[in-house]
Amino acid sequence: MISAVWKSRLFDRFSMTGLTVGLIFFALSLTPSLIPRSILIQGAVSGISLLIGYGLGAGFIVLWKFLEIPLIEGRFRSIISTVAITLAAAFAALWLYRASEWQNSVRELMDMEPIQTGSPIAVSLIAALVFLICLAISRSFDLTRMAVQKRMSRIVPARVSLVIAVTIALTVFWLVGNGLIFRSALDGLDNVFRALDEIVDVKIADTDAGREQSKLEWEKLGHAGRNYLALGPTAEQIEAVTSRPAMKPIRVYVGMRSAETAEERAQMALEELIRQGGFDRSVLVIATPTGTGWMDPAAFDTMEYLRGGDVATVGMQYSYLASWLSLVVEPDNGLISARALFDAVYGYWRELPPDERPKLYLFGLSLGAHNSSRSASLLQIMSDPIDGAVWAGPPFVNSIWHAVTDGREEGSPAWLPIVHDGENFRFRNQYSDPPAADDDWGPMRVQYLQYASDPIVFFETTSFLLEPEWMRTPRGRDVSPEFAWYPAVTGVQLLIDMMIATTTKIGHGHVYHPAHYLDSWIEVMGQNGLPRETIDRISETVMKSIEDQAK
Repeated sequence: MISAVWKSRLFDRFSMTGLTVGLIFFALSLTPSLIPRSILIQGAVSGISLLIGYGLGAGFIVLWKFLEIPLIEGRFRSIISTVAITLAAAFAALWLYRASEWQNSVRELMDMEPIQTGSPIAVSLIAALVFLICLAISRSFDLTRMAVQKRMSRIVPARVSLVIAVTIALTVFWLVGNGLIFRSALDGLDNVFRALDEIVDVKIADTDAGREQSKLEWEKLGHAGRNYLALGPTAEQIEAVTSRPAMKPIRVYVGMRSAETAEERAQMALEELIRQGGFDRSVLVIATPTGTGWMDPAAFDTMEYLRGGDVATVGMQYSYLASWLSLVVEPDNGLISARALFDAVYGYWRELPPDERPKLYLFGLSLGAHNSSRSASLLQIMSDPIDGAVWAGPPFVNSIWHAVTDGREEGSPAWLPIVHDGENFRFRNQYSDPPAADDDWGPMRVQYLQYASDPIVFFETTSFLLEPEWMRTPRGRDVSPEFAWYPAVTGVQLLIDMMIATTTKIGHGHVYHPAHYLDSWIEVMGQNGLPRETIDRISETVMKSIEDQAK
């Protein structure tokens, strides 16, 4: 049972300096960032910002006392504290009033309905709850440290006892947080995602669509794999849109439950690709899915329409978890899987006569882009290069993307770089001009598709302390001009933005539009002789299909 002393210290009076700085940080957190926020998300962002500001303010006073610098005492100190916190509270209230205006500055750019109110009371209550819970945890740590230090000081010097106490408290909280809470949560999420992976979509539950395409066990392909195989365009649908003879696209997919190791799954994928005649098509794409194994129909359907179905695509699942969880919990699984699949397919492909084999491309979205870009080494493909790649929404952790972006020409923005006149690498967003049908830009073409409003691409750990380059003028067209950088607060905003990056309208954030995928494929593969009106019709058809599937 918690003692009365413990309780009183756990909920001891607040630092007035901490609250003053905390309220300022709370107010700053109400300003816009990349992604529009719901009431709940805004409350969480504001609560975390309030906590950080409180910690900085309270920590400053602790440091001041430690340095033995005299403090203002008595009534004058009380007056200063009262005035400071009153002004901070008024500042926070004023910015709460403006919150809806700021959120609408983002929503307008993304063609989303404006909100009428920022719900200041609800946001304040949620923020206060988040702040108090986090503060209670922080003070519990400090009380644990004090209890240990008190006992250790009886047998060792004071400073030694402090070091030992901090170490023990950190160890205890780490073991509890990581072992009991974090691991239990991950196990629970893993079970949930595994169960979701076994679900067969009702739209394909009563049909054999997709089954005839593969000799792999249907039930082991996973939820994303079954949907991917079953819901692609048919030859008849492609012909109706393009007014040209078409073939049925070849799609090969191997689920995690299909075999024990990545190498075994890759071999199964290769054998199935050979069986279906994938190497007889004019185009072959090695696709790396997102964390859950999802293959974005906006990317693959558009390519299949563009190529008249004369294309084969092969992909392989490497996780049940969402991309951000997979990156944290099992960061190597995606890379191991992507390399195994590339090695198997590329090894077979390069043994074929050059004039008889298909053009070979890579594709990846989000974490898939990260792993796809690392699946082939330069030394491996130097003597026999692939034809290109399309990587959409590459996450900020991707070192290749960083190297290419950092090497951009002077004057080109960080959110849409120009690299060596676009000889090998090109960047595209939703506002880029349509690609030229006869554009010739090198034997191996790599296209990055990214939106300036995508926090998964543009988050930087340094944004807590430094303003990112992509925030400077000129900005991307779907980034609010009201978005301002503030120390610590902007980092929190962008961190939360990453978690809600797929809540935007399609064509913004981390939700990529078929029309933009289509332009990227055209830039890499060519227009295949299709007029622009047919290209637009393909985009509209795929968009309608995605909307119908979502209903």
